[in-house]
Amino acid sequence: MSRKVLVTGSTGFIGSRLVRKLLACGQEVYALVRKSSNLELFSDVADDVHIVNGDITDADSLREAFDGMDQVYHSAGYTYMGGSNGKVGLLRSINIDGTRNVMQAALDKQVGRVVHVSSITAVGIASKSGPPCNESSQWNFDKVGLYYAETKRQAEIEVKKAVEKGLDCVIVNPAYVFGAGDVNFNAGRLIKDAYHKKMPFYPLGGVCVVDVEIVVEAVVRAMEVGRTGERYILGGDNVTYKELADTISRVTGRPMFMMPLPFFVTKFLHALLVMLHFKNRVSKLFNPTMFRVASEFLYFSSEKAIRELDMRTEPIEHSIRRAFNWYKEEGLL
Repeated sequence: MSRKVLVTGSTGFIGSRLVRKLLACGQEVYALVRKSSNLELFSDVADDVHIVNGDITDADSLREAFDGMDQVYHSAGYTYMGGSNGKVGLLRSINIDGTRNVMQAALDKQVGRVVHVSSITAVGIASKSGPPCNESSQWNFDKVGLYYAETKRQAEIEVKKAVEKGLDCVIVNPAYVFGAGDVNFNAGRLIKDAYHKKMPFYPLGGVCVVDVEIVVEAVVRAMEVGRTGERYILGGDNVTYKELADTISRVTGRPMFMMPLPFFVTKFLHALLVMLHFKNRVSKLFNPTMFRVASEFLYFSSEKAIRELDMRTEPIEHSIRRAFNWYKEEGLL
């Protein structure tokens, strides 16, 4: 049955793929966009989408946009993996206050169901020798100084408050997402920088990797069958950064000589590269905060999503190959 569904963050990486998936499912899709938004990521299907002007930081615009909606997918957010300097205001207003506004508008307009797209940074960090994190793990991202993670945790608290007030909402926590459509080079930055041989170092941690199409399939399933108030980790293979780099090298056909880099030398080396004007010769991912996070093991179990959402899995090489081929086809490398 066709429903009126609204997507926040529809011009982003995950949101734009979600718009396509919902259209393919026969839904009547409304995309919440700011007047300044670039619609390029779903320009090929824009004629099939109802464009609604609004901003999650503007509560009044949300109440108007949510009027008559059966379902809302909240995928809007601000991602910043560096230090908090200068970004605290943006991170708070979009990720925390924006989520509060979305939840309140959904309550006010009696939206049937909401899926909140969160992040694995709201879940926790695994120990090197321990099991992967799951939905019940203790949040401990505060030890790495990533303020983005704190805002995603606080956003989930806002969701839980809304659920206590009667909102039917499910939380999903995507892992490190690769795939076609990542024009801003989020996870795809690794592919681009490896292709241009700008990654001389790799951190000693690990990460959970998943394809964007698997994520959006699971997000839709969460709307259909997810349990109210529950969170679902959407991940795939848990790999070290060395294993990930080797896979990218194999897919791109660009052999790489990379040295392991312990975190304790990162700040010194980063400062040296800046001083010598070599900063632009290495990956933008090479910053102290990002390397601090990447020195941990962001390993996660997706067993709950596999069991309850029927989420599929695949080897990471398939996703990286699709992303790499898309970048080449789009002339983005």
